[in-house]
Amino acid sequence: MNKDYNSYFETNKDTWDKKVSIHATSEFYDVEGFKNGKSSLNKYELDEVGSVKGKTLLHLQCHFGQDTLSWSRMGAKCTGIDLSSVGIKKAKLLNEELGMDATFIESNLYDVPNNVKGEFDVVFTSYGVIGWLPDLEQWGKIVASKLKKGGVFYMIEFHPIVWMFDFLQTPPKLVYPYSNSDVIYEEYKGTYTNSDAYIISKEYGWNHGLGEVISALTKAGLQIEFLHEHEKSPYNCLPDMEKTDEGMFVLKENKKMFPLLYSIRATKK
Repeated sequence: MNKDYNSYFETNKDTWDKKVSIHATSEFYDVEGFKNGKSSLNKYELDEVGSVKGKTLLHLQCHFGQDTLSWSRMGAKCTGIDLSSVGIKKAKLLNEELGMDATFIESNLYDVPNNVKGEFDVVFTSYGVIGWLPDLEQWGKIVASKLKKGGVFYMIEFHPIVWMFDFLQTPPKLVYPYSNSDVIYEEYKGTYTNSDAYIISKEYGWNHGLGEVISALTKAGLQIEFLHEHEKSPYNCLPDMEKTDEGMFVLKENKKMFPLLYSIRATKK
């Protein structure tokens, strides 16, 4: 990367360090249910990734490790990375408490080549990840470098149209560009699991369109198997969502006007 983003990364790291203790006790993450065997993975990624038994898996931006450990329970040999030292500490505690063999490494995404050794059968990332990354071309190169030949990259992410809205306004207002290189700064009370939490979230982010995402992966040498767009989210994490009959969530306003999520599966040939 040509620009120095370290000050942005440090602010984001500080915010995520503060979020961990709130998220780990939230109904949203249901840690007790997870400890008792509940998977944190959703139908989208379970269906589209498929069996991971006996495979090595690298989970990028893993927060405090629930999805990483859910893949471990399904037979994968997992490594999770995250920039939050508090998140990684919590992930290691969960791993130890559950008697599992996952590896957790504190690392900025862009430092993965230096901090994570080897190549993997699967590289996985999900839900609210690439918006923290200013340079997707470098991201794509890192993903490809960590895949074995024939390996699979899978991501599921909130749709770029979603990030065009300012959800701090009521009702949410269309404010931000679909795709832009300029940083977006938001500061607000609480977090997506607890809007009334005591913390002030200070966040720097970047919007990336689907073309930019696909191009970053193909330029790095990956072959796209599919791009799917999804109208419903498994998470009630945006303002004014309503639950569907199958337990998914849609926006009360603008329902079915645009997708909430997209997923990509790609392979390294």
